[in-house]
Amino acid sequence: MSENVERPRDPELAALDRLVGTWKVTGGAEGTVTYRWMEGGYFLIQEVDLTQYGERIKGIEVIGRERPFGAEGPGEDLKSRYYGHQGDTLDYVYELGGDVLTIWGGKKGSPAYMRASFDSTGDVLSGAWVYPGGGGYESVSTRVERPQGDH
Repeated sequence: MSENVERPRDPELAALDRLVGTWKVTGGAEGTVTYRWMEGGYFLIQEVDLTQYGERIKGIEVIGRERPFGAEGPGEDLKSRYYGHQGDTLDYVYELGGDVLTIWGGKKGSPAYMRASFDSTGDVLSGAWVYPGGGGYESVSTRVERPQGDH
């Protein structure tokens, strides 16, 4: 199979295209996050550079469907793994329904999650992280840059 063959895009994963670009994050964490597609379109990469509670949070997250060695097809959920500069590896599940993005901590249905809504322009994402036992925080992300060629 030629490397240049166009593959059918996973519609649920392709919907996360709304995240592509650089976002200024304010609220309980402050800084920037940038989303971009990895070549092939199977994974969305997030680069994180934030400050929270006076500590720097820097890392990358890879978002897509798991397809382990020997699997006949991709997994059901859009999963991710975050790799942080202090050795953290955190797993999440992404769900986008209409204008509402939910990021579940660990697995779908977890008591730790972020739920946020896009505004009518698609350039502001407002919501909150919820943690069991409290300690969550509100967050607003405003797109400050789109990749060239996007409208």
